[in-house]
Amino acid sequence: MSTETYEFYCVKCKTKRTAEGKVVVSENGRRMAKGKCPECGTNLNRILGKA
Repeated sequence: MSTETYEFYCVKCKTKRTAEGKVVVSENGRRMAKGKCPECGTNLNRILGKA
């Protein structure tokens, strides 16, 4: 899919982070952006809505 910049919430840092995210479709049909936190490297997920 496509790669765009999204605002994620990092659970480890407990702040909002702007990062590059790859858009994927989950098993239940929802679009999700997946990326990595630029500060700590934790995996980030953001639900975008139904495809």
